Amino acid sequence: MEVNERDPVTGRETTGHEWNGIKELDTPVPRGVLMFLIVTHIWAIAWWFFVPAWPLGTTYTKGLLGVDQRTTVEERIVEGQQDRSAWMTRLESEPYDAILADEALMQTVRGTGRQLFGDNCAACHGRDGRGRAGYPDLTDDDWLWGGGPELIEQTLRYGINTAHPDTRIAQMPAFGRDGMLERDQVRSVAAYVYSLSNPDYSTEENLERIEAGREVFATTCAACHGENAEGNREVGAPNLADARWVYGGDLQTIIASVHGGRQGHMPTWDERMTDAEIRTLSLFVHDLGTNQP
Repeated sequence: MEVNERDPVTGRETTGHEWNGIKELDTPVPRGVLMFLIVTHIWAIAWWFFVPAWPLGTTYTKGLLGVDQRTTVEERIVEGQQDRSAWMTRLESEPYDAILADEALMQTVRGTGRQLFGDNCAACHGRDGRGRAGYPDLTDDDWLWGGGPELIEQTLRYGINTAHPDTRIAQMPAFGRDGMLERDQVRSVAAYVYSLSNPDYSTEENLERIEAGREVFATTCAACHGENAEGNREVGAPNLADARWVYGGDLQTIIASVHGGRQGHMPTWDERMTDAEIRTLSLFVHDLGTNQP
């Protein structure tokens, strides 16, 4: 029987394997490692019996500990709803003035409202609520129908230009496309509107066109936007004199709006959100518009 060489340093036998002069010792696996492997295997086998593990056709082993993640999640949801019920009930029942006066409750509104806004409104109005072309800025306290939470709630519930019987209606006619104004009249009234928020445009060479546009505005636009062009919240007509625009305030965009008209759209939310969620979002948007620097 062949006896393997013994290492003179450690006293252990070699395995007989040698690479480039390096000989492999026949060193056993450390006892600590063996114990660790044995314990983990025993624990794994035991764990199969303690928790749900094995599929059995249409069911599975329930486990001796009765652990059920679905039940755990359901219990936590119920706990969360119970924690929310107190302030949710207040949001549903208390008048807006009382809620606005309660800073602790408003802190809850701001946190919950931001989540609701991000999930439902940010796609159009942006995460910060500052809007983009075609979608109004909700942070500038410049409102089409008013910025009180009651008015915002109405807009949220019934939408704008929707099929809801109580929807808000907002449409600007296509004065140029539909032949209500001539081409030169379109350009003149656009020049007048542009000059309202851009005083530097009222130069000597533009005054004649601006004056002509003023006359067109008085007979065609003032019925909705007001004689001073500061808008009418009763019909959702925007203020045209404050340099805040939904579709853009450069001269060419204004011409395009007068020529082709505008008709925005906002969906209804009365069937997508609970009353508490709508009121929370109404307060959040109101707070967003009135508390910006």
